[in-house]
Amino acid sequence: MQRSDESRVAAIHAATDDLVAGVSRLTFSRPVTHTYNPLIYARRGYDRYVAAFGGSVKPVVLLGMNPGPFGMAQTGVPFGDVEMVKGWMGICAQVTMPAAPHPRRPISGFSCTRREVSGSRLWGWAKQRYGTPAAFFKQFFVLNYCPLVFMEAGGRNRTPEKLPAAEKKRLFRACDQALVKSIEIIKPQWVVAIGGFAEKRIQAALKNMGLKTGRITHPSPANPRANRGWVSLVESELAAMGIDLPGQEKKDPG
Repeated sequence: MQRSDESRVAAIHAATDDLVAGVSRLTFSRPVTHTYNPLIYARRGYDRYVAAFGGSVKPVVLLGMNPGPFGMAQTGVPFGDVEMVKGWMGICAQVTMPAAPHPRRPISGFSCTRREVSGSRLWGWAKQRYGTPAAFFKQFFVLNYCPLVFMEAGGRNRTPEKLPAAEKKRLFRACDQALVKSIEIIKPQWVVAIGGFAEKRIQAALKNMGLKTGRITHPSPANPRANRGWVSLVESELAAMGIDLPGQEKKDPG
């Protein structure tokens, strides 16, 4: 039986609740001193994102790693650069504070004036290629694998892959389960990793689901390849997989 739009959104919300409960039980050791979960304090933004764009089956899910400090950490939306989320998606919501804020990593929510470069590149490409959010989200949906932001004492970001093995195992168990549930709800043909970390988690978590999988270059400014024309690069990567984009000549993936 096909889900209605409302039941699919409700199912994503329920999977999110399970993920929040799963990761909330975890603890992390030094050098991690602070952990943010925007699916708690910025949940309204995420819920509006899902309600606006997550109600239909998507041909392609794009999967990122975890929230950026000026993106999802502020808005609750994956790769959620404030300017793109407010100005292009039309989403704005109340954001509270993390339980234990880092003094060097304040949360300003939708008042944040810093740009999230990865998010401005990703959503800027979506706007450039598709024009409207409705057109983009008819083909794609964007998720992050891990909802947590990890910070060291000095405020430096620490990625999930750098956690100790035992901590990664517990974290990945919860995130893998949430990813499987989300993919079962959204029912894509493709799950495409944004970067190498997400590719590894897709291969581990979704290996028995019979999906087409691939990888595109991460838009982070820390990635030298992304700084040399990320849009043309990612479009050629998608075309090589056989994922057609509007206004683009179809290419034979073989």
